[in-house]
Amino acid sequence: MNLPNVITVTRILLIPIFIGLYMAQQNWSIFAASLLFALAALTDWLDGYLARRLNQTTPFGAFLDPVADKLIVVSALIVLVAYHSNMWLTLPGLVIVGREIVISALREWMADMDDAVAVAVSYLGKVKTTAQMIAITLLLAQPVGVESVYLQAAYVLLYLAAVMTLWSMWQYLSAAWSSLSRGLR
Repeated sequence: MNLPNVITVTRILLIPIFIGLYMAQQNWSIFAASLLFALAALTDWLDGYLARRLNQTTPFGAFLDPVADKLIVVSALIVLVAYHSNMWLTLPGLVIVGREIVISALREWMADMDDAVAVAVSYLGKVKTTAQMIAITLLLAQPVGVESVYLQAAYVLLYLAAVMTLWSMWQYLSAAWSSLSRGLR
């Protein structure tokens, strides 16, 4: 266990804490939940930076980092959809969660076929992740039922992230198409 991996594991351990704080639905607790989520989002950048900078990249870290990212985003989206109960949040939430399921299944299927699809993390992916993390942080900071300019900004960013999510899914599926089409025969 090196420092980057400890940071990644800590990010996972923050999930039940920020979810519990959000579910308490007190002004202080929703603010604390959004702050913890923002901290966890920053550690996503930090662990990768430290792993590269300190030359401490590991297969375990390469596996766990994207899992931690998916767990934190999906957990936050599920609780937000449950509490806000509106289609404007549910639709992009479904797109983002659905993409994660499709890509995870694709990777598992490709591994079963002893095939690998390499899709490098692009600048678009970094923008998508940033927009998604800011949107979720803003959504977590807003009390349920309260309209604000921050809530509207969060929705815009979340829809932008959802569109970029669909684009990245298309990139993965396109890269895997030759293997997929061989598997369908």
